[in-house]
Amino acid sequence: MKLRQTLGAVLLGGCLPLTALAGEGVFGWIYTLDLQPKGAAEIEQKIDYTTGHATGSYNLWKSKTGVEYGLTNDVQITGYLDAYSVNAKQNYHQCDEIAPCTAGFGVPGSANGLNSYSKTAINGGSAEVIWRLTNPVTSPIGVGLYFEPSIGSLSESVELRLLLQSNFLDDRLILAANFIAETEKFKFDPAETIYESSFDIRYGASYRFAPNWFAGVEGRFHNDFEGSWYGKQIQRANFIGPNLHYGGKDFWVTAAWLYQLGGQCWAPGDAECSNGRVWDSHGQNQFMLKVGMPLQ
Repeated sequence: MKLRQTLGAVLLGGCLPLTALAGEGVFGWIYTLDLQPKGAAEIEQKIDYTTGHATGSYNLWKSKTGVEYGLTNDVQITGYLDAYSVNAKQNYHQCDEIAPCTAGFGVPGSANGLNSYSKTAINGGSAEVIWRLTNPVTSPIGVGLYFEPSIGSLSESVELRLLLQSNFLDDRLILAANFIAETEKFKFDPAETIYESSFDIRYGASYRFAPNWFAGVEGRFHNDFEGSWYGKQIQRANFIGPNLHYGGKDFWVTAAWLYQLGGQCWAPGDAECSNGRVWDSHGQNQFMLKVGMPLQ
């Protein structure tokens, strides 16, 4: 009898869909609707690395260390400490004729003409709220709303997202899209405050190819506008790349890469484009590493 019960449990377990555990991020930059349940918490570390400019060199590391908490089963809140490290060398292009002009996030206009510039510091903090309206596990399409204000010594922003997710093949295949509106204020230099707004579409697919393992692809359609309230469009760029996710009992980890396929700039932001790509705070390559651990 015990043997039959054990075999029955194993067979039943094998028939149940294996999805990402609550709160896991199977994508690099796309938010999904797999949230922390009410009362559960998790610590999460994100390392975002951007590299590659048209001229010189540009290396930007961004770190976000945060704690997620399930306020309810459908509302998750997160607080982050944001830090950065930037190293740029002779990567300004066309900046002598157009101002303000940036050589990337964290690089002040006063660095124009210098051989190199580097700095590592705490930027500030940010908070996230995700409200899941429908659950993709129980509905054909999961829908959620996302709100994130950020404040720091170098930048301030407010970001809004519409989150969409659908699961297929007994939840082995996850399709997701984020529609993102953001307004930003960059304060790299007291004499060079820059206001921008953006609209992005992030999209991707992830497939569970083995127990605990997901792999997929994700992309970004990026649009930048002059001023805080969507003035003239000054940038457009496309990015795409793979992702890989592992979720265990005590931790999960996700790695992702985005490659800039190409872009276009328009005045007054045309100084930030060359060789068919957008360079300001972007690079030819961007990498993400995320690690999460439940707090017991």
